[in-house]
Order: sequence, then structure tokens, then C-alpha cells
Amino acid sequence: MYETQIAIERHSRSAVPGVVRTQAICALAAVAATLPIASVGNGGSLAVPPDAPGNLRAPADQVVSVEALASGFQIYECQSKVDKPSTYEWTFVAPDAVLLDQSGRLLGRHYAGPTWESIDGSSVTGEAKARDPGSNPSSIPWLLLTAKSTAGAGVFSATKSIQRLQTVGGVAPAEPCSAANAEQVAEVPYTATYYFYRPAENARPVPWAGADKY
Repeated sequence: MYETQIAIERHSRSAVPGVVRTQAICALAAVAATLPIASVGNGGSLAVPPDAPGNLRAPADQVVSVEALASGFQIYECQSKVDKPSTYEWTFVAPDAVLLDQSGRLLGRHYAGPTWESIDGSSVTGEAKARDPGSNPSSIPWLLLTAKSTAGAGVFSATKSIQRLQTVGGVAPAEPCSAANAEQVAEVPYTATYYFYRPAENARPVPWAGADKY
């Protein structure tokens, strides 16, 4: 099943070579295997634009095409600082999450890039443009990203902007980071809602064409 494949690939393709994550693979594979696959993005209708801080709003000529709920991890590694090699800090490596729609159907996955990939094979890689601390200071910030590149033909191929809102968790570990645990990897659970925007002239919902490919 494609959903099980996603969970296994995401964790076998570790951002840090040699890291063994067997428990995480088994746990996420078991969860993903219970998720139905989405056949049509947003049930065939456009999502409603979210209430977001002014600096995180997408351009007025763009509309929401996909709303995705992410559940997974923010991955960090204990590394020495570039400008102070004798000092260590938790450094963000990559996100690692599954993407679901409001009904709990599988939409795709989110991984290093940052990249979002749908089950129809299309993907978008973003670049952070603005941020806001959000409503929960103990969670990762809210973001506005612009599309740096896209690939494939599908729901993400026309994406121009992405918002990360309603974040819970995901902040760097509170545990010490020093030479004693250098290169240690930590996976911090998080959830967030991502909104994908496309030009208004391309606003018609695009069917998810990938469900029968896997």
C-alpha cells in the first residue's frame, strides 16, 4: 500500500546516515496503513482562506487550492556552531510528516527541502518569506513560504505560496547539547496545518490522479 510505503520510506531515508529508527518506522507504518487514500483534493472544492497575521497572508491574486493537516516530526541534530566549533546547539535538519485532509484521508508527505509531495506525484519546494510566533510560544513558528520550484502535474504543480499555521510542538529539544552527545538526532513530534495557494486564474480544483498509481 502506498500509505505504508510513505511511512517506511520517510524513515529509512534518514537525514543523518547510520541512524537506526526501527521503532518509529513500525509505529508510523502501522498508523499510515489505517488511513484511506484521498481521491479528490478537498472533496472537489477550494479551501477557505485562513485567518492569518498580516505578514503571513498570501498575495491577493492567489487563492487556497489545498488545505493539509501535517502530523509527524521536526528533526534536529546536536551540532557544533560554525562560528564557534567548541560550542554546540540543536540544529534543525528536516521535517518528516504525513499530510492528511480534513476527513483524515492521505494526501501525501512532507520532507526535507522543505518539500510537499502529493499522492499524484506532484510536489512543491518552498522558501521561507515571513514568520510569526503564532498563538503558542512553545511551538514552532507560523510561516509564509513562496514556491521555489514545482514538479509533476497535479495539485501542487501550480502552487505559488504556502502557509504553515496552527502549529503544535516541534521546537528544539530542551535536553543539553554538547560534545558529549554530538551528532545525536532528536525527532520532536509536531502537527500543523498547511495552506497551498495558486493563481486565481488556475483556481479550479484539480483531481487527485495518483491513487491508482501505487
